[in-house]
Amino acid sequence: MQLTLTKKQFRRLLDLVYIGNWVLNSARGPDRLEDYDEVESLLFGKCAEEKMEVLCDTRGPVPLPSKAFAEGGIHEAIMDYEDAVFFSILSEELAHRDAAEEGFASDPKELYARMNAYMEEFFQNGILNVTVDADL
Repeated sequence: MQLTLTKKQFRRLLDLVYIGNWVLNSARGPDRLEDYDEVESLLFGKCAEEKMEVLCDTRGPVPLPSKAFAEGGIHEAIMDYEDAVFFSILSEELAHRDAAEEGFASDPKELYARMNAYMEEFFQNGILNVTVDADL
């Protein structure tokens, strides 16, 4: 297979591959999906050819994203995504809880309105106003 990219496109592809592999493997521990690690290594191994050596380190013969790459802002993008997903899921779960408790489960408009209200609260205040009743 032949793929032609500009340097900027190649750099963006590195970001996409890193983020994708992070999402797929970061929480798997020793049960990593190695096929994705291999693709990541293959692409980061091309960094030297593109005069982007700073983005790649090696562990033995295996090319890996460098510390400079990993600390260059990519994790902020991942954290933004994780925050958005967290608040979206939390809003939906709380709206479904409210629907079950208050009896509007069959009203999709009310459910959607409740989800949006929670999302707005989280957008404005994060988890500052969240409380949990638990015996801790």
